[in-house]
Amino acid sequence: MAFKPYESALRERVAGWMHQGGPIDVLVGIPCYNNEDTIGLVVEQVAAGLSRDFPGLKKAILVSDGGSTDDTRVAAEKAACPADVRRFIFIYRGLPGKGTSFRAVFESARLMKARSVAVVDADLRSITPDWVKALVGPILEDRVDFVAPLYARHKYDGTITNHIVYPMTRALYGRRIRQPIGGDFGFSGRMAEIYLSKDVWMTDIARFGIDIWMTTVALAEAGRIGQAGLGVKIHDAKDPGADLEMMFRQVVSTLFFMMGDYESHWTPVQGSQDVPLFPGLEGRTDVPPLTVNEGRLAREFREGFEQFASLYREILAPEHFESLTGACRPKAPGEPVVFGPELWAGIVYDFAYTFHNWLRNRHQLVAIMLPLYFGRTAAYVEEVKGMSGEEAEAVIERQAEIFEERKSYLRGKMARWEGL
Repeated sequence: MAFKPYESALRERVAGWMHQGGPIDVLVGIPCYNNEDTIGLVVEQVAAGLSRDFPGLKKAILVSDGGSTDDTRVAAEKAACPADVRRFIFIYRGLPGKGTSFRAVFESARLMKARSVAVVDADLRSITPDWVKALVGPILEDRVDFVAPLYARHKYDGTITNHIVYPMTRALYGRRIRQPIGGDFGFSGRMAEIYLSKDVWMTDIARFGIDIWMTTVALAEAGRIGQAGLGVKIHDAKDPGADLEMMFRQVVSTLFFMMGDYESHWTPVQGSQDVPLFPGLEGRTDVPPLTVNEGRLAREFREGFEQFASLYREILAPEHFESLTGACRPKAPGEPVVFGPELWAGIVYDFAYTFHNWLRNRHQLVAIMLPLYFGRTAAYVEEVKGMSGEEAEAVIERQAEIFEERKSYLRGKMARWEGL
């Protein structure tokens, strides 16, 4: 199905509302699609936080909907909202996806001359009024231009973040943003203008790629970034072996694509440093249980290797392919996957390099990486099975350090990057 490229995600009538609403101090956008069960809670908690923590300031909520076929917009309209908080509910236009929904928020921020902006997911079940202040407070104080979330998560949750996005972002750009694709962000009006200056709205960035794109642009162009503790994030968590294929392809494709845009920025970076952590709700650690089908992960890994072995041989360094071959062939039936972070870092770097020289379909290239992600996730699940959350976090941190240590390997491959 073809989608028309629009000059704006806002219809003229909606843009007229925005002109009447500004200038504004705090704007909170809620992208949504078929979230009738949770959107009311999110609107009420955001509205309560805006009214309580920002008296005397002009504030508004934007419900940016993707054309929900359930009662999402009705539930958002019925949600309690104090009189000092304006509420806008509309259907954006353009390529369906979270990124286009965010584009509508960025455009609204421009029209309303917003000083600070936050975006929060519509499927949240743990959001409190404190989230708004945590995300936009540092922006209003002019301490940073971008605030990423920091959650307490189950050791099996966030596997795309833990095994690809966090270690890659940290190694490339040298800043320890723990949840670069967390989904809930704060940013300045200036940052919204930077986002709007990019012509990306007919790409994966208009879908699931938006979160890593926003974080990467902030890392490369904003300079002043931080993290806010938001406590536990309870939302519609996914089993990595069953539910994350499309998200994986779009997030990883965007991550690799952005390496090309910002190659001159990340190539000289060595090591990493912490970013400011602004006080929030980081003390909450009562994370809900999460079950992972480890057997399915191992099966998808081994079957995927058998299917794509010839391509892996073409893409991977010989020593990586040899080690991978050993990892996917158990010595005994039911033996768990052994797939260490050193091998994983080398494989991710091989794919990142190949992505920029691939003359075929890049989405297909990332798709054949998926079984290897399943394999690394299966090995991690086995490794941390008996560990506490803190101990499992140490495993993730050590993996990120290995990505940093192996960045010299990526630099060596960069010398052969097409066009250099």
